Amino acid sequence: GALISRPKDANDVQSVIEHYVKLYKLIGSPGYPADDAVLHERLGQSVRRSYRPQGTARQMVAIAADGDRSPLLGGIKVPTQIIHGRDDPLVPVAAGQDLAKKIAGAETDLIAGMGHDLPTPLWPRFVAGISSAAGRA
Repeated sequence: GALISRPKDANDVQSVIEHYVKLYKLIGSPGYPADDAVLHERLGQSVRRSYRPQGTARQMVAIAADGDRSPLLGGIKVPTQIIHGRDDPLVPVAAGQDLAKKIAGAETDLIAGMGHDLPTPLWPRFVAGISSAAGRA
């Protein structure tokens, strides 16, 4: 429901920002809650730069219409780092674990307290994991 909800007034920038802040809090990381002021600032910049609800709708349709690409995953031959939040309300942890099984040599970082976002306090951890994968290339 929340993912397909709309702002109270799609023509009012503040209404759109408030809508995204509420949505972000639903899907974000319970162990790394984002500061409200930071969320308002970052999402405000994003909305003022480019608010295209039709693009979001097209993305949702594309996700729903996409077929199973898992047979292609076995063809990945480059070092792969999978980062997945253990508290992701959108994509189950089992999906990240399944992905790791389908990509030979993939390393997985399942992060407790992380939801469907990239919390700033975890950036050094992300960078370390991605750097490690790049170093294996």
